[in-house]
Order: sequence, then structure tokens, then C-alpha cells
Amino acid sequence: MGLLKNDKVKLRALEPDDLDLLFSVENSSDLWEISNTITPFSRDLLKKYIDNAHQDIFEAKQLRLVVMNVKNSMTVGLIDLFDYDPKSQRAGIGILILNQYRHKGFASSALDQFLEYAFKHLDLHQLYADVPSNNQNSLELFKKLNFSHIGTQKDWIKIKGKFKDVERFQIINPNHL
Repeated sequence: MGLLKNDKVKLRALEPDDLDLLFSVENSSDLWEISNTITPFSRDLLKKYIDNAHQDIFEAKQLRLVVMNVKNSMTVGLIDLFDYDPKSQRAGIGILILNQYRHKGFASSALDQFLEYAFKHLDLHQLYADVPSNNQNSLELFKKLNFSHIGTQKDWIKIKGKFKDVERFQIINPNHL
């Protein structure tokens, strides 16, 4: 299939119509614990973010794409590349699938498609992901897609008043080996 599309998902750039989605996701306090957010975002700030989403990865040091269901064009989540380091050709990766679309294969399809894009077209050498130790679904997802577990960051994040470990995963571009 195409560069940012497979039989399950299509990845696309942010559009102005995604403002409500971003507002909902970024202001969900349930997600703040994994995104290091501690305050809500205004619609105006998120609109400016979308307006500037045209910046290339070299300028913005990040990339956010919308994950869509190919069959019905419904938005099912977001996938992010962040902390882009052009010198070392690496970046962090994160994925969020909306609650009603979880456990249906969208995360693995989107991540698989994004890996192809990151390695073949952005020519990244490696990607890493930090996953809270209690997030079993995400731990399994990154293992399934051949990320290597490279360590545990003890008491790395504070969730609901308690410190939690975070597992670090990494994948090296197979074309660079």
C-alpha cells in the first residue's frame, strides 16, 4: 500500500478540523501522567499548534500524525515523534488510541506503518519509547513490534501520588545494521 497507509490505518497530518480531538486528548487529566502535562491547554494555543504543524521535523523537532481507520475514515488516535535529534538520527515515539478503538489492532498497524516511514523516509537510526511499567498493553505492543527492552527507570514518574517505574524500549533501523 501507500507510504502512510496499510490495510488497517492511514496516517495523516493534522488538520484544522482536529482541534476538538486535540482539545479533548490534551485536556484529559487521565493522560497527563504519561505525557508530563500538569495544566490544561486552551483552544487558542492548540489552534496555533495546528497552524504551525506544517513545520518540518528539522524545525519543529516533532511530528504528530492522526491515525484513521481505513474502512470508515474515523479518527482512532494519534501517533507522535518527539525529541528529534538530527545529529544522532533518533527520536522518541508515542501512540494514543482512543478508548473505544483499543484492542482492535489499530495501535500495532499504526506503529508498524510509522516505523516504515521513520526509517525509510526520515532515515532515522533509532526510535525509543518510555512506557509506564503498569501499562501492560503498551509493553506488549512495543515488544510485538521488535523494540528491545533496554532498561528500567526507577520511580521515574509520579502517578496519583505514587512513583512508578518506566520501561525504556528502543529499536534500531534494520537498514542501518
